[in-house]
Amino acid sequence: MSYTESIGSRTYRFADLKTLLAKASPQRSGDQLASIAAASEEERVAAKMALAEVPLRTFLNEPLIPYETDEVTRLIIDDHSPAAFAEISHLTVGDFRNWLLSTTTDTDALTRITEGLTPEMVAAVSKLMRNQDLITAARKRPVITRFRNTVGLPGRMSVRLQPNHPTDDVKGIAASMLDGLMYACGDALIGINPASDNLAAITKLLQMIDDFRQRYQVPTQSCVLTHVTSTIAAMEKGAPVDLVFQSIAGTEKANASFGISLALLQEAYEAGLSLQRGTVGSNLMYFETGQGSALSADAHFGVDQQTCEARAYAVARKFRPFLVNTVVGFIGPEYLYDGKQITRAGLEDHFCGKLLGVPMGCDICYTNHAEADQDDMDNLLTLLGVAGINFIMGVPGADDVMLNYQSTSFHDALYVRDVLGLRRAPEFEEWLESMQIIDARGALIGPSARQPLLEGARDWMGIA
Repeated sequence: MSYTESIGSRTYRFADLKTLLAKASPQRSGDQLASIAAASEEERVAAKMALAEVPLRTFLNEPLIPYETDEVTRLIIDDHSPAAFAEISHLTVGDFRNWLLSTTTDTDALTRITEGLTPEMVAAVSKLMRNQDLITAARKRPVITRFRNTVGLPGRMSVRLQPNHPTDDVKGIAASMLDGLMYACGDALIGINPASDNLAAITKLLQMIDDFRQRYQVPTQSCVLTHVTSTIAAMEKGAPVDLVFQSIAGTEKANASFGISLALLQEAYEAGLSLQRGTVGSNLMYFETGQGSALSADAHFGVDQQTCEARAYAVARKFRPFLVNTVVGFIGPEYLYDGKQITRAGLEDHFCGKLLGVPMGCDICYTNHAEADQDDMDNLLTLLGVAGINFIMGVPGADDVMLNYQSTSFHDALYVRDVLGLRRAPEFEEWLESMQIIDARGALIGPSARQPLLEGARDWMGIA
């Protein structure tokens, strides 16, 4: 089905829904690279006007990628709930935007329709929204998950402690981990990106974190972000695996480029459940995504990068994850050129994920060849904090020495919690107070050699 819209004496024609969505997208370098972006701002406006009139039910009848050739499309269609969709089935995309922003649409209403939404619907409505609209709607849709603590409660924001090391040196990682905990970070996860996929090294890192966690009774969860097949192998060897990690994308071909399928993710999910390591819940998958991943794998099929990203959240939703992280500026300026595009993408991803019932966090980041700097990250950090982000990254000095990119620091987490009054996961907050890291108000206490976490830590780390 084609779509048309006139502006003045000029009429714009869009060949199909896929083309319409791409032309309606805010400007970004990835869509320009794929030669699917609007050729002018006027064409972009025309596409948005036409998109606003599209009934939501059209997205069920006009798949962007054929059902027969893509297992992600099959997942989206087969798992769709007509009963949950019924409440909004009469709306157009423009009407849906107005419904989302209405003061009468609350958390209960957004929760009711979750299973009736497809990624394409939420991607479409996001294209009609200003940044403040994305923040307003996302803030009304908390997504709460549990493993050893509870993440996503309103008024709280968690941090993934990311103590990476370029050679996987255990002492170096342990030192960064201790540093982050002393800054009250780590309630979302203590997660290491390993420098290699060597099973022995992965197991050693998992054992180190778990030994520390048990020694100090830390109510958090650990993860070594290796390929899911390596995590399965580690579980088979008896390694203490908490969360199961995998990068995912929004098309079957893009996921195949990662060496995964829905069946493999199901196998990993069931293996993780069998360990029964959660204490307050059983959400145990950790997924990472990023706009541009499908395009970089030549697996986008002409679908714009933001819609492809939203489709990845349908994959995530299937496995009841504990955390989903859009690594927003990591893939590079070929896909998100500058701070403005990175900021917009982060807000879009958070909004789309939350509407789909996914526990969204964001690695607020950029590479050094992007037209962005730490001021841009400060802006996005603040906006996402207002929007109700589940978690952010905590990287020593905001500079990851293994992955060579810029993210957010332990100090950045202190800043956003302070200015927005955000607290930590309740179980972790209670532990921090017992360890004399924070006071009863949640404020950081300066380090002291007599603090329980520091007493004996040097011996545990093997430091003289």
